[in-house]
Amino acid sequence: MSTSFLRHLLLAGVAFYDVAIGASLLQPTPPMGFNNWSAFMCGLNESLFVETAQAMVKKGLLAAGYNRLNLDDCWSKGSREPNGSLLWNTEKFPRGLPWLTSYLKSLGFNSGIYTDAGINSCGGYPGSYGYEELDAQAFASWGFDYLKVDGCNMPVATEQEYELAYGHWHSVLSAMENPIVFSESAPAYFAEQDNLTDWYAVMGWVPKYGQLARHSRDTLVWNSTSYWPDITGWDSIMFNYGQEVRLARYQKPGYFNDPDFLIVDHFDLSLNEKRSHFAIWASLSAPLIISAYIPAFSADEIAYLTNKDLIAVNQDALALQATLVSQDGTWDVLTRSLANGDRLLTVINRGNSTATYKIPFQRVGISASTVKVKDLWTGKSVFTSKLVTAVNVPSHGTAVYRISSGYGDIEVIPTGMIFNTASLNVLTYSTQGLSWAGSVGSDNQIWQTIEDGTVRGIFDTSKCLTDLGGGKVSLTACSGSNTQKWEYYVTGNLVSLSTGACLAETDNGDVITAKCQFEGNSQVFGLPSGINVIG
Repeated sequence: MSTSFLRHLLLAGVAFYDVAIGASLLQPTPPMGFNNWSAFMCGLNESLFVETAQAMVKKGLLAAGYNRLNLDDCWSKGSREPNGSLLWNTEKFPRGLPWLTSYLKSLGFNSGIYTDAGINSCGGYPGSYGYEELDAQAFASWGFDYLKVDGCNMPVATEQEYELAYGHWHSVLSAMENPIVFSESAPAYFAEQDNLTDWYAVMGWVPKYGQLARHSRDTLVWNSTSYWPDITGWDSIMFNYGQEVRLARYQKPGYFNDPDFLIVDHFDLSLNEKRSHFAIWASLSAPLIISAYIPAFSADEIAYLTNKDLIAVNQDALALQATLVSQDGTWDVLTRSLANGDRLLTVINRGNSTATYKIPFQRVGISASTVKVKDLWTGKSVFTSKLVTAVNVPSHGTAVYRISSGYGDIEVIPTGMIFNTASLNVLTYSTQGLSWAGSVGSDNQIWQTIEDGTVRGIFDTSKCLTDLGGGKVSLTACSGSNTQKWEYYVTGNLVSLSTGACLAETDNGDVITAKCQFEGNSQVFGLPSGINVIG
Protein backbone atom coordinates (compact mmCIF):
# COMPACT_ATOMS: atom_id res chain seq x y z
CA MET A 1 0.00 0.00 0.00
CA SER A 2 1.16 3.56 -0.68
CA THR A 3 2.52 5.81 2.08
CA SER A 4 -0.34 8.25 1.49
CA PHE A 5 -2.92 5.49 1.82
CA LEU A 6 -1.35 4.23 5.06
CA ARG A 7 -1.32 7.77 6.45
CA HIS A 8 -5.05 8.08 5.87
CA LEU A 9 -5.66 4.70 7.51
CA LEU A 10 -3.65 5.85 10.52
CA LEU A 11 -5.73 9.02 10.76
CA ALA A 12 -8.89 6.94 10.61
CA GLY A 13 -7.54 4.80 13.43
CA VAL A 14 -6.87 7.89 15.54
CA ALA A 15 -10.46 8.97 14.96
CA PHE A 16 -11.92 5.78 16.35
CA TYR A 17 -9.42 5.64 19.20
CA ASP A 18 -10.78 9.03 20.25
CA VAL A 19 -14.33 7.70 20.15
CA ALA A 20 -13.41 4.63 22.15
CA ILE A 21 -11.81 6.48 25.06
CA GLY A 22 -13.96 9.57 25.33
CA ALA A 23 -16.88 10.35 23.10
CA SER A 24 -18.54 6.98 23.64
CA LEU A 25 -19.09 7.87 27.28
CA LEU A 26 -20.95 11.01 26.27
CA GLN A 27 -23.55 9.42 23.94
CA PRO A 28 -23.23 5.62 24.05
CA THR A 29 -26.57 5.05 22.29
CA PRO A 30 -28.48 7.14 19.72
CA PRO A 31 -30.20 10.29 21.03
CA MET A 32 -34.00 10.40 21.15
CA GLY A 33 -36.20 13.47 21.27
CA PHE A 34 -37.66 16.39 19.31
CA ASN A 35 -36.42 19.06 16.89
CA ASN A 36 -38.59 21.73 15.30
CA TRP A 37 -37.05 22.00 11.82
CA SER A 38 -38.90 19.60 9.51
CA ALA A 39 -42.31 20.55 10.86
CA PHE A 40 -41.90 24.25 11.70
CA MET A 41 -38.61 25.43 10.17
CA CYS A 42 -38.13 29.04 11.36
CA GLY A 43 -41.50 29.06 13.14
CA LEU A 44 -40.07 27.99 16.49
CA ASN A 45 -40.92 29.79 19.73
CA GLU A 46 -41.23 29.32 23.46
CA SER A 47 -44.86 28.22 23.34
CA LEU A 48 -44.10 25.46 20.83
CA PHE A 49 -41.39 23.96 23.04
CA VAL A 50 -43.43 24.23 26.23
CA GLU A 51 -46.47 22.67 24.57
CA THR A 52 -44.36 19.96 22.95
CA ALA A 53 -42.62 19.04 26.20
CA GLN A 54 -45.91 18.81 28.06
CA ALA A 55 -47.37 16.61 25.33
CA MET A 56 -44.31 14.34 25.37
CA VAL A 57 -44.79 13.79 29.09
CA LYS A 58 -48.54 13.27 28.82
CA LYS A 59 -48.37 10.90 25.84
CA GLY A 60 -45.60 8.72 27.29
CA LEU A 61 -42.80 9.74 24.94
CA LEU A 62 -40.53 10.92 27.75
CA ALA A 63 -41.07 7.67 29.63
CA ALA A 64 -40.24 5.76 26.42
CA GLY A 65 -36.83 7.49 26.18
CA TYR A 66 -37.45 10.64 24.15
CA ASN A 67 -35.69 12.87 26.65
CA ARG A 68 -34.35 15.71 24.53
CA LEU A 69 -35.77 18.86 22.90
CA ASN A 70 -33.52 20.64 20.41
CA LEU A 71 -33.92 24.10 18.90
CA ASP A 72 -32.93 24.38 15.25
CA ASP A 73 -32.14 27.45 13.10
CA CYS A 74 -33.72 30.92 13.48
CA TRP A 75 -33.84 31.10 17.29
CA SER A 76 -31.52 34.13 17.54
CA LYS A 77 -31.74 37.79 16.74
CA GLY A 78 -30.85 38.74 13.18
CA SER A 79 -27.47 40.18 14.16
CA ARG A 80 -24.96 39.99 16.97
CA GLU A 81 -24.82 42.40 19.88
CA PRO A 82 -22.21 45.20 19.85
CA ASN A 83 -19.91 43.05 22.01
CA GLY A 84 -20.15 40.18 19.50
CA SER A 85 -22.43 37.96 21.54
CA LEU A 86 -25.51 36.13 20.29
CA LEU A 87 -28.89 36.61 21.95
CA TRP A 88 -32.21 34.90 21.46
CA ASN A 89 -35.10 36.55 19.67
CA THR A 90 -37.10 37.99 22.56
CA GLU A 91 -40.35 37.95 20.60
CA LYS A 92 -40.02 34.20 20.06
CA PHE A 93 -38.61 33.50 23.53
CA PRO A 94 -39.92 36.24 25.85
CA ARG A 95 -38.75 34.54 29.05
CA GLY A 96 -35.37 33.71 27.55
CA LEU A 97 -33.54 30.51 26.70
CA PRO A 98 -32.15 30.00 30.25
CA TRP A 99 -35.73 29.95 31.50
CA LEU A 100 -36.73 27.48 28.78
CA THR A 101 -33.91 25.01 29.46
CA SER A 102 -34.62 25.23 33.20
CA TYR A 103 -38.29 24.52 32.62
CA LEU A 104 -37.54 21.59 30.32
CA LYS A 105 -35.09 20.19 32.86
CA SER A 106 -37.78 20.36 35.55
CA LEU A 107 -39.89 18.04 33.38
CA GLY A 108 -36.99 15.64 32.82
CA PHE A 109 -35.67 16.81 29.44
CA ASN A 110 -32.25 17.80 28.15
CA SER A 111 -31.95 20.72 25.74
CA GLY A 112 -30.08 21.26 22.49
CA ILE A 113 -29.39 24.28 20.31
CA TYR A 114 -28.25 25.05 16.77
CA THR A 115 -25.53 27.12 15.18
CA ASP A 116 -23.62 27.15 11.90
CA ALA A 117 -19.92 26.70 11.24
CA GLY A 118 -20.13 29.40 8.57
CA ILE A 119 -20.61 33.15 8.56
CA ASN A 120 -24.40 32.86 8.45
CA SER A 121 -26.80 30.04 9.22
CA CYS A 122 -28.81 28.33 6.50
CA GLY A 123 -31.75 30.57 7.45
CA GLY A 124 -29.65 33.74 7.22
CA TYR A 125 -29.03 34.26 10.94
CA PRO A 126 -25.56 34.86 12.42
CA GLY A 127 -23.23 31.90 12.15
CA SER A 128 -20.47 31.10 14.62
CA TYR A 129 -17.47 31.44 12.31
CA GLY A 130 -14.83 33.26 14.36
CA TYR A 131 -17.04 33.25 17.48
CA GLU A 132 -16.84 29.58 18.45
CA GLU A 133 -15.54 30.02 22.01
CA LEU A 134 -17.88 32.90 22.79
CA ASP A 135 -20.93 31.07 21.48
CA ALA A 136 -20.08 27.78 23.16
CA GLN A 137 -19.77 29.50 26.52
CA ALA A 138 -23.11 31.21 25.97
CA PHE A 139 -24.87 27.98 25.01
CA ALA A 140 -23.51 26.21 28.07
CA SER A 141 -24.43 29.08 30.39
CA TRP A 142 -27.99 29.00 29.05
CA GLY A 143 -28.29 25.32 29.98
CA PHE A 144 -27.76 23.50 26.68
CA ASP A 145 -25.86 20.20 26.58
CA TYR A 146 -26.25 19.37 22.86
CA LEU A 147 -25.11 21.42 19.87
CA LYS A 148 -25.96 20.94 16.21
CA VAL A 149 -23.43 22.70 13.97
CA ASP A 150 -24.65 23.16 10.41
CA GLY A 151 -22.41 23.85 7.42
CA CYS A 152 -23.96 26.63 5.34
CA ASN A 153 -22.06 29.71 4.17
CA MET A 154 -18.52 28.59 4.90
CA PRO A 155 -15.95 31.18 3.71
CA VAL A 156 -14.13 28.40 1.84
CA ALA A 157 -16.22 25.31 1.15
CA THR A 158 -13.53 22.63 0.77
CA GLU A 159 -13.33 19.38 2.69
CA GLN A 160 -10.11 20.58 4.32
CA GLU A 161 -11.68 23.84 5.53
CA TYR A 162 -14.70 21.99 6.90
CA GLU A 163 -12.38 19.73 8.87
CA LEU A 164 -10.54 22.72 10.29
CA ALA A 165 -13.83 24.31 11.34
CA TYR A 166 -15.36 21.19 12.88
CA GLY A 167 -12.05 20.18 14.42
CA HIS A 168 -11.92 23.58 16.09
CA TRP A 169 -15.45 23.11 17.40
CA HIS A 170 -14.35 19.77 18.85
CA SER A 171 -11.47 21.46 20.66
CA VAL A 172 -13.74 24.17 22.01
CA LEU A 173 -16.41 21.77 23.24
CA SER A 174 -13.84 19.39 24.72
CA ALA A 175 -12.51 22.23 26.86
CA MET A 176 -15.93 23.01 28.35
CA GLU A 177 -16.48 22.34 32.03
CA ASN A 178 -19.56 20.24 31.25
CA PRO A 179 -19.69 17.98 28.18
CA ILE A 180 -21.80 18.95 25.18
CA VAL A 181 -23.02 16.41 22.62
CA PHE A 182 -21.76 17.49 19.20
CA SER A 183 -23.98 16.90 16.15
CA GLU A 184 -22.12 17.59 12.89
CA SER A 185 -23.79 18.43 9.58
CA ALA A 186 -20.58 18.61 7.54
CA PRO A 187 -21.01 15.36 5.54
CA ALA A 188 -24.32 16.54 4.06
CA TYR A 189 -22.45 19.22 2.10
CA PHE A 190 -20.36 16.64 0.23
CA ALA A 191 -22.98 13.97 -0.52
CA GLU A 192 -24.48 13.25 -3.95
CA GLN A 193 -21.34 14.16 -5.91
CA ASP A 194 -20.05 12.17 -8.87
CA ASN A 195 -16.77 11.66 -7.04
CA LEU A 196 -17.53 10.65 -3.45
CA THR A 197 -13.96 10.87 -2.13
CA ASP A 198 -14.61 14.10 -0.21
CA TRP A 199 -17.83 12.67 1.28
CA TYR A 200 -15.98 9.59 2.45
CA ALA A 201 -13.15 11.76 3.78
CA VAL A 202 -15.57 13.86 5.85
CA MET A 203 -17.28 10.71 7.11
CA GLY A 204 -13.84 9.52 8.16
CA TRP A 205 -13.16 12.45 10.47
CA VAL A 206 -16.57 13.29 11.92
CA PRO A 207 -16.42 10.37 14.42
CA LYS A 208 -13.21 11.87 15.80
CA TYR A 209 -14.93 15.13 16.62
CA GLY A 210 -18.54 14.40 17.56
CA GLN A 211 -21.20 11.91 18.51
CA LEU A 212 -23.43 11.99 15.42
CA ALA A 213 -23.32 13.39 11.90
CA ARG A 214 -25.94 14.25 9.29
CA HIS A 215 -24.69 12.53 6.17
CA SER A 216 -27.05 13.69 3.43
CA ARG A 217 -30.10 15.81 2.59
CA ASP A 218 -32.96 16.74 4.92
CA THR A 219 -35.98 14.53 5.22
CA LEU A 220 -38.99 16.34 3.77
CA VAL A 221 -40.04 19.48 5.58
CA TRP A 222 -43.75 20.12 6.08
CA ASN A 223 -44.05 22.58 3.17
CA SER A 224 -42.01 20.20 1.04
CA THR A 225 -43.86 20.96 -2.19
CA SER A 226 -42.07 24.31 -2.22
CA TYR A 227 -38.67 22.62 -2.02
CA TRP A 228 -38.96 19.20 -3.67
CA PRO A 229 -42.17 19.17 -5.72
CA ASP A 230 -41.41 15.84 -7.37
CA ILE A 231 -40.43 13.85 -4.26
CA THR A 232 -42.93 12.01 -2.08
CA GLY A 233 -42.54 11.43 1.63
CA TRP A 234 -41.73 7.77 0.98
CA ASP A 235 -39.13 8.79 -1.63
CA SER A 236 -37.49 11.00 0.98
CA ILE A 237 -37.32 8.22 3.57
CA MET A 238 -35.96 5.73 1.04
CA PHE A 239 -33.38 8.22 -0.24
CA ASN A 240 -31.91 8.93 3.19
CA TYR A 241 -32.03 5.24 4.06
CA GLY A 242 -30.17 4.56 0.81
CA GLN A 243 -27.43 6.96 1.83
CA GLU A 244 -27.23 5.51 5.34
CA VAL A 245 -26.68 1.91 4.23
CA ARG A 246 -23.51 2.98 2.43
CA LEU A 247 -21.91 4.11 5.69
CA ALA A 248 -22.28 1.29 8.23
CA ARG A 249 -18.51 0.90 8.63
CA TYR A 250 -18.22 4.22 10.48
CA GLN A 251 -20.76 3.55 13.22
CA LYS A 252 -19.74 2.40 16.70
CA PRO A 253 -20.90 3.03 20.27
CA GLY A 254 -20.49 6.76 20.82
CA TYR A 255 -20.81 7.75 17.16
CA PHE A 256 -23.95 7.46 15.01
CA ASN A 257 -24.74 8.08 11.36
CA ASP A 258 -27.75 10.40 11.24
CA PRO A 259 -30.29 10.05 8.38
CA ASP A 260 -32.29 13.01 9.79
CA PHE A 261 -35.60 13.47 11.54
CA LEU A 262 -38.67 11.28 11.96
CA ILE A 263 -41.37 13.21 10.05
CA VAL A 264 -44.21 11.55 11.90
CA ASP A 265 -47.12 13.77 10.84
CA HIS A 266 -46.05 14.62 7.30
CA PHE A 267 -49.18 14.84 5.15
CA ASP A 268 -47.66 12.74 2.38
CA LEU A 269 -47.09 9.58 4.45
CA SER A 270 -49.44 6.68 5.12
CA LEU A 271 -49.46 5.03 8.55
CA ASN A 272 -47.57 2.03 7.14
CA GLU A 273 -44.90 4.36 5.74
CA LYS A 274 -44.60 6.16 9.08
CA ARG A 275 -44.21 2.84 10.88
CA SER A 276 -41.58 1.79 8.34
CA HIS A 277 -39.71 5.05 8.83
CA PHE A 278 -39.48 4.36 12.56
CA ALA A 279 -38.67 0.66 12.18
CA ILE A 280 -35.90 1.29 9.66
CA TRP A 281 -34.31 4.06 11.75
CA ALA A 282 -34.50 1.78 14.81
CA SER A 283 -32.85 -1.06 12.89
CA LEU A 284 -30.05 1.26 11.80
CA SER A 285 -29.42 2.46 15.38
CA ALA A 286 -30.05 5.95 14.02
CA PRO A 287 -31.00 8.94 16.17
CA LEU A 288 -34.75 8.98 16.85
CA ILE A 289 -35.44 12.70 16.72
CA ILE A 290 -39.07 13.55 15.98
CA SER A 291 -39.90 16.67 13.99
CA ALA A 292 -43.67 17.05 14.04
CA TYR A 293 -46.53 18.60 16.01
CA ILE A 294 -46.54 16.14 18.88
CA PRO A 295 -49.65 17.44 20.74
CA ALA A 296 -51.80 16.27 17.81
CA PHE A 297 -50.33 12.76 17.52
CA SER A 298 -52.85 9.97 17.12
CA ALA A 299 -52.96 6.89 19.32
CA ASP A 300 -51.55 4.86 16.41
CA GLU A 301 -48.57 7.20 16.07
CA ILE A 302 -47.83 7.11 19.80
CA ALA A 303 -48.16 3.32 19.77
CA TYR A 304 -45.44 2.75 17.19
CA LEU A 305 -43.15 5.49 18.52
CA THR A 306 -43.21 3.92 21.99
CA ASN A 307 -42.76 0.31 20.84
CA LYS A 308 -40.47 -1.02 23.56
CA ASP A 309 -39.01 -3.82 21.47
CA LEU A 310 -37.99 -1.54 18.61
CA ILE A 311 -36.61 1.10 20.97
CA ALA A 312 -34.56 -1.63 22.67
CA VAL A 313 -33.11 -2.54 19.26
CA ASN A 314 -32.31 1.11 18.56
CA GLN A 315 -30.64 1.54 21.95
CA ASP A 316 -28.74 -1.77 21.85
CA ALA A 317 -25.28 -1.45 23.37
CA LEU A 318 -23.45 -2.84 20.31
CA ALA A 319 -24.78 0.12 18.28
CA LEU A 320 -24.29 -1.81 15.05
CA GLN A 321 -26.02 -0.53 11.95
CA ALA A 322 -28.12 -3.08 10.10
CA THR A 323 -26.68 -3.88 6.68
CA LEU A 324 -28.10 -5.22 3.44
CA VAL A 325 -28.42 -8.93 2.86
CA SER A 326 -30.24 -8.49 -0.43
CA GLN A 327 -32.22 -6.11 -2.63
CA ASP A 328 -34.36 -7.17 -5.56
CA GLY A 329 -36.37 -4.04 -6.35
CA THR A 330 -39.28 -5.08 -4.14
CA TRP A 331 -37.71 -6.50 -0.99
CA ASP A 332 -34.83 -5.13 1.05
CA VAL A 333 -33.52 -7.51 3.71
CA LEU A 334 -31.16 -6.30 6.46
CA THR A 335 -29.53 -7.98 9.46
CA ARG A 336 -27.33 -7.19 12.42
CA SER A 337 -26.35 -8.75 15.72
CA LEU A 338 -27.49 -7.52 19.14
CA ALA A 339 -25.53 -7.31 22.37
CA ASN A 340 -27.08 -10.41 23.97
CA GLY A 341 -26.30 -12.58 20.94
CA ASP A 342 -29.70 -12.28 19.26
CA ARG A 343 -29.97 -11.56 15.55
CA LEU A 344 -32.11 -8.78 14.06
CA LEU A 345 -33.91 -9.28 10.75
CA THR A 346 -35.58 -6.34 9.01
CA VAL A 347 -37.65 -6.84 5.85
CA ILE A 348 -38.85 -3.83 3.83
CA ASN A 349 -41.57 -4.21 1.21
CA ARG A 350 -40.87 -1.49 -1.37
CA GLY A 351 -43.50 -2.92 -3.70
CA ASN A 352 -47.03 -1.72 -4.36
CA SER A 353 -49.00 -4.57 -2.79
CA THR A 354 -49.14 -6.68 0.36
CA ALA A 355 -46.95 -9.76 0.04
CA THR A 356 -45.13 -12.53 1.93
CA TYR A 357 -41.39 -13.17 1.77
CA LYS A 358 -39.30 -16.09 3.01
CA ILE A 359 -35.72 -15.70 4.23
CA PRO A 360 -33.59 -18.84 4.74
CA PHE A 361 -31.43 -19.01 7.87
CA GLN A 362 -28.29 -18.91 5.72
CA ARG A 363 -29.25 -15.47 4.41
CA VAL A 364 -29.91 -14.25 7.95
CA GLY A 365 -26.35 -15.29 8.79
CA ILE A 366 -27.28 -17.95 11.34
CA SER A 367 -26.63 -21.64 11.65
CA ALA A 368 -29.13 -23.39 13.92
CA SER A 369 -31.68 -26.17 13.84
CA THR A 370 -34.53 -24.22 15.41
CA VAL A 371 -34.78 -20.60 16.53
CA LYS A 372 -37.26 -18.41 18.36
CA VAL A 373 -38.52 -15.56 16.19
CA LYS A 374 -40.23 -12.60 17.85
CA ASP A 375 -42.28 -10.24 15.71
CA LEU A 376 -41.39 -6.82 17.13
CA TRP A 377 -44.67 -5.28 15.97
CA THR A 378 -47.01 -7.81 17.55
CA GLY A 379 -44.76 -9.06 20.35
CA LYS A 380 -45.64 -12.65 19.45
CA SER A 381 -42.98 -15.36 19.18
CA VAL A 382 -42.85 -18.59 17.20
CA PHE A 383 -40.30 -21.37 16.83
CA THR A 384 -39.16 -22.08 13.30
CA SER A 385 -36.65 -24.16 11.38
CA LYS A 386 -34.73 -23.42 8.17
CA LEU A 387 -36.33 -20.07 7.33
CA VAL A 388 -38.13 -16.98 8.62
CA THR A 389 -41.34 -15.94 6.89
CA ALA A 390 -42.41 -12.30 6.76
CA VAL A 391 -46.16 -12.75 6.36
CA ASN A 392 -48.47 -10.23 4.69
CA VAL A 393 -46.12 -7.26 4.79
CA PRO A 394 -48.11 -4.28 3.45
CA SER A 395 -46.92 -2.09 0.62
CA HIS A 396 -44.21 0.20 2.00
CA GLY A 397 -44.40 -1.72 5.26
CA THR A 398 -41.52 -3.15 7.28
CA ALA A 399 -41.40 -6.37 9.28
CA VAL A 400 -38.84 -6.63 12.09
CA TYR A 401 -37.89 -9.82 13.91
CA ARG A 402 -35.64 -10.61 16.84
CA ILE A 403 -34.15 -14.08 16.48
CA SER A 404 -32.88 -15.92 19.53
CA SER A 405 -31.84 -19.43 20.47
CA GLY A 406 -34.54 -22.04 20.22
CA TYR A 407 -32.92 -25.42 20.81
CA GLY A 408 -29.14 -25.23 20.97
CA ASP A 409 -26.81 -22.36 20.19
CA ILE A 410 -26.94 -19.98 17.24
CA GLU A 411 -23.77 -19.58 15.23
CA VAL A 412 -23.63 -16.17 13.54
CA ILE A 413 -21.64 -15.37 10.41
CA PRO A 414 -21.75 -11.81 9.02
CA THR A 415 -23.64 -12.33 5.77
CA GLY A 416 -24.90 -10.07 3.03
CA MET A 417 -24.09 -8.05 -0.04
CA ILE A 418 -20.64 -6.71 -0.86
CA PHE A 419 -21.38 -3.61 -2.89
CA ASN A 420 -19.61 -0.59 -4.30
CA THR A 421 -20.98 2.36 -2.33
CA ALA A 422 -20.60 4.69 -5.32
CA SER A 423 -21.94 2.59 -8.21
CA LEU A 424 -24.11 0.38 -5.93
CA ASN A 425 -23.08 -2.62 -8.02
CA VAL A 426 -22.87 -5.90 -6.11
CA LEU A 427 -20.16 -8.57 -6.12
CA THR A 428 -21.75 -11.30 -8.25
CA TYR A 429 -20.74 -14.82 -9.25
CA SER A 430 -21.90 -16.64 -12.36
CA THR A 431 -20.61 -19.39 -14.63
CA GLN A 432 -18.62 -16.67 -16.42
CA GLY A 433 -16.85 -15.77 -13.17
CA LEU A 434 -16.98 -12.73 -10.89
CA SER A 435 -18.41 -9.35 -11.84
CA TRP A 436 -19.95 -6.21 -10.38
CA ALA A 437 -23.63 -6.12 -11.33
CA GLY A 438 -26.91 -4.54 -10.32
CA SER A 439 -28.58 -6.07 -7.28
CA VAL A 440 -31.22 -8.70 -8.02
CA GLY A 441 -31.40 -10.38 -4.60
CA SER A 442 -30.16 -13.80 -5.71
CA ASP A 443 -27.93 -16.17 -3.72
CA ASN A 444 -25.00 -15.54 -6.06
CA GLN A 445 -24.83 -11.98 -4.68
CA ILE A 446 -24.80 -12.90 -0.98
CA TRP A 447 -21.50 -13.45 0.82
CA GLN A 448 -20.21 -14.68 4.14
CA THR A 449 -17.33 -12.75 5.71
CA ILE A 450 -15.63 -15.35 7.88
CA GLU A 451 -13.60 -14.57 11.00
CA ASP A 452 -10.50 -16.11 9.38
CA GLY A 453 -10.54 -13.36 6.73
CA THR A 454 -12.08 -15.39 3.93
CA VAL A 455 -15.06 -14.34 1.82
CA ARG A 456 -17.39 -17.11 0.64
CA GLY A 457 -20.61 -17.14 -1.34
CA ILE A 458 -23.58 -18.75 0.36
CA PHE A 459 -24.19 -20.63 -2.90
CA ASP A 460 -20.94 -22.60 -2.35
CA THR A 461 -19.15 -22.08 0.95
CA SER A 462 -16.30 -24.38 -0.08
CA LYS A 463 -14.95 -21.69 -2.40
CA CYS A 464 -13.19 -18.49 -1.34
CA LEU A 465 -12.56 -15.12 -2.94
CA THR A 466 -8.96 -15.41 -4.13
CA ASP A 467 -6.32 -12.87 -5.13
CA LEU A 468 -4.55 -14.63 -8.01
CA GLY A 469 -1.97 -11.86 -8.35
CA GLY A 470 -1.47 -9.54 -11.27
CA GLY A 471 -4.80 -7.86 -10.57
CA LYS A 472 -6.83 -11.02 -11.13
CA VAL A 473 -9.51 -12.23 -8.71
CA SER A 474 -11.42 -15.49 -8.79
CA LEU A 475 -13.43 -17.88 -6.66
CA THR A 476 -11.41 -21.02 -5.90
CA ALA A 477 -11.46 -23.92 -3.46
CA CYS A 478 -10.70 -22.67 0.06
CA SER A 479 -7.17 -23.65 1.08
CA GLY A 480 -6.24 -21.42 4.03
CA SER A 481 -3.76 -19.48 1.90
CA ASN A 482 -3.16 -15.76 2.48
CA THR A 483 -4.26 -15.26 -1.12
CA GLN A 484 -7.78 -15.94 0.20
CA LYS A 485 -7.65 -13.64 3.21
CA TRP A 486 -8.87 -10.06 3.19
CA GLU A 487 -8.91 -7.15 5.63
CA TYR A 488 -11.65 -4.51 5.70
CA TYR A 489 -10.77 -0.93 6.60
CA VAL A 490 -12.95 1.94 7.78
CA THR A 491 -12.02 3.65 4.52
CA GLY A 492 -14.14 1.01 2.76
CA ASN A 493 -11.14 -0.74 1.21
CA LEU A 494 -11.06 -4.54 1.12
CA VAL A 495 -7.35 -5.34 1.10
CA SER A 496 -5.70 -8.60 0.05
CA LEU A 497 -3.49 -9.98 2.80
CA SER A 498 -1.16 -11.57 0.24
CA THR A 499 -0.44 -8.60 -2.05
CA GLY A 500 -1.66 -5.53 -0.15
CA ALA A 501 -3.75 -4.62 -3.19
CA CYS A 502 -7.34 -3.41 -2.94
CA LEU A 503 -10.42 -5.02 -4.41
CA ALA A 504 -11.72 -2.76 -7.17
CA GLU A 505 -14.43 -2.33 -9.80
CA THR A 506 -13.46 -1.41 -13.35
CA ASP A 507 -15.57 0.75 -15.64
CA ASN A 508 -16.66 -2.48 -17.34
CA GLY A 509 -17.79 -4.10 -14.09
CA ASP A 510 -14.80 -6.42 -13.83
CA VAL A 511 -13.59 -7.58 -10.41
CA ILE A 512 -9.87 -6.87 -10.00
CA THR A 513 -7.28 -5.87 -7.44
CA ALA A 514 -5.33 -2.66 -7.90
CA LYS A 515 -2.98 -0.37 -6.03
CA CYS A 516 -4.92 1.08 -3.12
CA GLN A 517 -6.20 4.62 -3.53
CA PHE A 518 -7.58 6.80 -0.76
CA GLU A 519 -11.34 6.30 -0.90
CA GLY A 520 -11.64 6.33 -4.67
CA ASN A 521 -15.06 5.47 -6.09
CA SER A 522 -13.85 2.18 -7.54
CA GLN A 523 -12.45 0.81 -4.25
CA VAL A 524 -14.95 1.66 -1.50
CA PHE A 525 -17.32 -1.13 -0.52
CA GLY A 526 -20.07 -1.86 1.95
CA LEU A 527 -19.78 -5.21 3.73
CA PRO A 528 -22.04 -7.10 6.15
CA SER A 529 -22.48 -5.80 9.67
CA GLY A 530 -20.32 -7.61 12.21
CA ILE A 531 -17.18 -7.90 10.11
CA ASN A 532 -14.04 -6.62 11.83
CA VAL A 533 -13.40 -3.05 10.66
CA ILE A 534 -9.79 -1.87 10.92
CA GLY A 535 -9.22 1.76 11.82
